[in-house]
Amino acid sequence: MAGFCRIGLFMLAGLIIATASQAEPLKIGILKVGGSGPVYLAQDRGYFAAEGLETTLVSFGGGEAVSVAVVSGDVDIAATGLTASLYNLANGGQIRVVAGMHREAPGFKMQGYFASKRAYDAGLKSLKDLPGHSIALTTIGSTTHYAVGMLAMKYGFPLSSVRILPLQSMTNSTAAVIGGQADAGIIPGTLSAELARGGAVNLGWVGDETPWQIGSVFVTTKTANGRGDMIKGFLRALTLGARDYRAAFVNAKEEREDSPSAPAALAVLSKYIGAPAADLDPQLPWVDPKLRIDTKDVTRQIDWYKSQGMVKGDITADKLIDMRYAIRLSNNP
Repeated sequence: MAGFCRIGLFMLAGLIIATASQAEPLKIGILKVGGSGPVYLAQDRGYFAAEGLETTLVSFGGGEAVSVAVVSGDVDIAATGLTASLYNLANGGQIRVVAGMHREAPGFKMQGYFASKRAYDAGLKSLKDLPGHSIALTTIGSTTHYAVGMLAMKYGFPLSSVRILPLQSMTNSTAAVIGGQADAGIIPGTLSAELARGGAVNLGWVGDETPWQIGSVFVTTKTANGRGDMIKGFLRALTLGARDYRAAFVNAKEEREDSPSAPAALAVLSKYIGAPAADLDPQLPWVDPKLRIDTKDVTRQIDWYKSQGMVKGDITADKLIDMRYAIRLSNNP
């Protein structure tokens, strides 16, 4: 009997090893921000592994670098913001968006406008005071650049009236605002505690001022055409992560509110982002539980980037978004 038990154990171990060897390796490009929460939860809770995916998370300092990494093959799939770089690569036929993820929404603190202490003391007290000041952001054509553009349209000042400082990463932008090298910055809320400790003052939140579709999941066109099973499995796992995120942080009224499952979810985000849970808790974005995408807003983004000369060609939302995988919002055509 003992011999049969040993044989059974050897067979089980062999099955586990064989299953592991059959897992599909997958590198996921992300930013270390709250919007990546569904990815972290899906990774930590084994949802990707259950789909037969051996996933590795690869973090970047800004969204522009992620789209380049997808095309170069440094990562297989990305879950991050929509940028001019992404739209230009899509115009060349290299990238397809396969899902949405997080959005800037009222009451949620994903990206904030922060004034340096020096600039605030000198009179930069509100968003209407931004003309004549410098603003730190990641890169030209980034989600942060688009947020500045929308703010300028809302308050009626020319974008040329502010001096854009593309500092290549969120950490560089944070340091510039704290050190006073930038008068203001658009910086993820997950860094707001660090900014406050450095004397920076929050002037408002993008979600309250100009809500928009920021997050997406995208791959190369080659991957979209040739690895459909992988993409579908990835999206099933990510949807479970998004639902866990929603259950923890968003109430039935679509308001930011912690539930009893929030502490466990926050512990996961804290581990991957490398920030205290108490700092992260107030600064988390709205996430779509079905990973739907607002195609109307994507069209508005493309039009704005084209108006600024940052996107060329005839790229449209229909050419960008792969409807074999993506789900539109119900109010989108």
